[in-house]
Amino acid sequence: MGLLRIMMPPKFQLLAVMAFGIAMMFIENQIQKLEDSRTKLELTIARHEVREVEQRHMQEAARDWTPPGESDDVVIIYNRVPKTASTSFTNIAYDLCSKNHFHVLHINTTKNNPVMSLQDQVRFVRNVTSWKEMKPGIYHGHVAFLDFSKFGVKAKPIYINVVRDPIERLVSYYYFLRFGDDYRPGLRRRKQGDKKTFDECVSSAGSDCAPEKLWLQIPFFCGHYSECWNVGSRWALEQAKYNLVNEYLLVGVTEELEDFIMMLEAALPRFFKGATDLYRTGKKSHLRKTTEKKPPTKDSITKLQGSEIWKMENEFYEFALEQFQFVRAHAVREKDGELYVLAQNYFYEKIYPKVN
Repeated sequence: MGLLRIMMPPKFQLLAVMAFGIAMMFIENQIQKLEDSRTKLELTIARHEVREVEQRHMQEAARDWTPPGESDDVVIIYNRVPKTASTSFTNIAYDLCSKNHFHVLHINTTKNNPVMSLQDQVRFVRNVTSWKEMKPGIYHGHVAFLDFSKFGVKAKPIYINVVRDPIERLVSYYYFLRFGDDYRPGLRRRKQGDKKTFDECVSSAGSDCAPEKLWLQIPFFCGHYSECWNVGSRWALEQAKYNLVNEYLLVGVTEELEDFIMMLEAALPRFFKGATDLYRTGKKSHLRKTTEKKPPTKDSITKLQGSEIWKMENEFYEFALEQFQFVRAHAVREKDGELYVLAQNYFYEKIYPKVN
């Protein structure tokens, strides 16, 4: 460079220096662009790797997760309330279990006590969660709701149930204790021989038709808390409502049992595929009917409806009915006098990032 300065005129020397400076700036700019490109490439590669990991995890999770209605590891608990058409419904489960390959287990408690001891609660939770040979399965019995989360269980069972107008349920139970039903007509019932009608019981303020006898559906849904069984407890009513909404997949009503069965078949086909047709055409679905049952008079109904206990039980029943009708309104439609289940009514769009 020094020799060039000697040989070149000053004017050309200046141009040479400027050209050299421009060349160096261009080279530095290209180097910076290469550095930026490398950084972007590394970032793109990193994002791609992260995306691949996320997609792999999502695919693994999809393989591990099976819809409740199709899984072979699902357990349903039907803690059936007495005289709500529970036998009619369980007969359908018995008829379907061989065809649909699931188990049905009847929970028979001593003296029909709906409250389990603490040690029996632990045993029952262990049975339901770890008895693999009985999965998939439906457990049913006259037992109060049991919160499995209290026992540290992650995969909780699916709860279902049916409720009935409280006075109609009590009248049915009153005559059932005296005359039985057409399911097992030869079986002697606890009050057999007592010919007193329900109306006569109400007019004489008998114990078997007292308002306190209405207090049953609330504690069955409330569960294994002492306050649940305190007759007339507002706390028990609110807890029963909470459990119905948060812990039960579906709660039907006796008066609309066919709709309840239809919705279960749509939601849980693994268990209830064919249940609707079986209910409509089978003999067992209408098998159990209380005999010698006489509808109560308006005076008897009015007298019971004057009690605070009836008001609370009826409030719970109306709450359950409204929830059931809400679910049904979004699940089925009526056409030509027949109900049918709606097909899938949601879809996905604008899924990003797009895959080439």
